[in-house]
Amino acid sequence: MNQNSTSARSWGTIVTHSDEMAIIYRYVDAFHDDWDLSSQPDRIIIAWRYEDETGMPAPNEREHMEELEAALAPVVEEEGFATLALVSTGENLREWIYYTQSGEEFFNRLNTALAPRPKFPIEIRSAADPAWSTYAGFMAALPPTT
Repeated sequence: MNQNSTSARSWGTIVTHSDEMAIIYRYVDAFHDDWDLSSQPDRIIIAWRYEDETGMPAPNEREHMEELEAALAPVVEEEGFATLALVSTGENLREWIYYTQSGEEFFNRLNTALAPRPKFPIEIRSAADPAWSTYAGFMAALPPTT
């Protein structure tokens, strides 16, 4: 689990429950003061679907997910190119939400990072999100801290 993003100052974790299943969220809860979100206007969502009665990945699958994240981090987060902003795990789905300077270059870097590895069962979507609206919506939905 990479928590050394150049833009993230600190991370938070929250667990929600629905339909007797939990979803664990790991998210950047504070950015460095000089961080400019607008420098990364493209959103990339990497989705890994799995099947487990608990809704959580089995230990060996979770290890492969961590491998994926560890392989991507040094390549896509290099020199502030991309930020891993939010990771959710539960209800048979793990999603990583990155914001990046360029969706096209992110795919190039992802392919470079993953080329020497066995194929991961992931789906990738990208879209412009210069206001970081997906991340902002998640943060707005968090319960207030005391």
